[in-house]
Amino acid sequence: MSLKNIIKQQTETIFPEIITHYRYLHQHPELSYQEENTARYITDFLEKEEIPYRKNIGGFGILAWIEGTKSGNGKTTVGERSRTIAFVADMDGIPVQEENDISYKSLNKGVMHACGHDAQMASLMGAAKIIHHLRNEFSGTALFVFQPAEEKSPGGADLMLKDGVFRDFTPDFILKQHAYIDLPTGKIGFQSGVITASADEVHITVKGKGGHGALPHTINDTVLAASNIIMAMQQLVSRVRNPFNPMVLSFGKFIANGATNVIPNEVILAGSMRCMDEEERQKMLKLIPIIAHSTAAAYGCTCEVNLPEGYPNVFCDEKITQTIRQQAIDFLGENNVGEFPKRMTADDFGFFSQQYPSCYYRFGIAETTFGGSQNDKKTGDLHTSTFLIDEKSLLTSTAFCAFSFINSMQ
Repeated sequence: MSLKNIIKQQTETIFPEIITHYRYLHQHPELSYQEENTARYITDFLEKEEIPYRKNIGGFGILAWIEGTKSGNGKTTVGERSRTIAFVADMDGIPVQEENDISYKSLNKGVMHACGHDAQMASLMGAAKIIHHLRNEFSGTALFVFQPAEEKSPGGADLMLKDGVFRDFTPDFILKQHAYIDLPTGKIGFQSGVITASADEVHITVKGKGGHGALPHTINDTVLAASNIIMAMQQLVSRVRNPFNPMVLSFGKFIANGATNVIPNEVILAGSMRCMDEEERQKMLKLIPIIAHSTAAAYGCTCEVNLPEGYPNVFCDEKITQTIRQQAIDFLGENNVGEFPKRMTADDFGFFSQQYPSCYYRFGIAETTFGGSQNDKKTGDLHTSTFLIDEKSLLTSTAFCAFSFINSMQ
């Protein structure tokens, strides 16, 4: 029996266990930097399977590994080392109250896996079990990274790297798969080059002398100053940005805690900047404080600007992406493999792709009505209260994860 058929058969055999993992994780989501129970559930699984691991890396992060035992033709020559390949799955949920009417609905009020991280973890756990069982089929090392805090800066990927997640290993490349509601179950999408934007938070506090709104000549209008700061920031996008480099600068938070006739002493702004080019990103990060301070000063106000370190772009190595894509075609058939569009969303996997050759792909999770049109999705969109995967998608995500691992290390 071929490796492909062996993996498909084993995935179907353990599918009920994968579903159990998925439903438990979906029912017990935890916010970024709080994934203690999630980590305990994963390490309990690893201990049961007798898979070695390290925990509490960069927070509640986990690194597990499986050494291949293949001999003969699988051995490397003198002076070479066997391959090491890492696979990453996120662990955190987001602050959303789930509205799905399901038996495994979130038990944690105001917290939900509305991004598919529960599916990523369950898939990687299932793949680890299969790879461990088939460890005599390859030489080399399979690494499994369960990463906390993908959803909130400074990001679990950065923290795990700084905490030496790969201190004992040197990955040849790193893979990550992400649930994708815009693809039907059973399909996988790829993209190469820069595939997501960088993400930087922008926090601005405007300060001045507030007072009675009917006496504007006696005060500094912090609300007007803050409004013009936002308007001025838009000129970065329209007049300063290179028009060939996509960029988005959006402000979703404007707190002026005054009244109909009261101008407050302080106004708080918060927004997000997304760039597809690192040079452009650095240029804008230098200009934002200059514009904020000068605009505030024009209205007799001062301001404080805070730009915490954000996420870099996710960059998919073209050669590795093409290799994994061809493996997907071999495993699923050409009709089930395509491309996904580049997006201005972000993922802290960018920290990994800065340091190691990487491939980030998306697997379809949309259950569709008869005919399979992705416009007939039965569940809500990403980061919404009705987001939910088609559980059959875990067959594809688990099996292909195991197949790409073993096939890449043979």
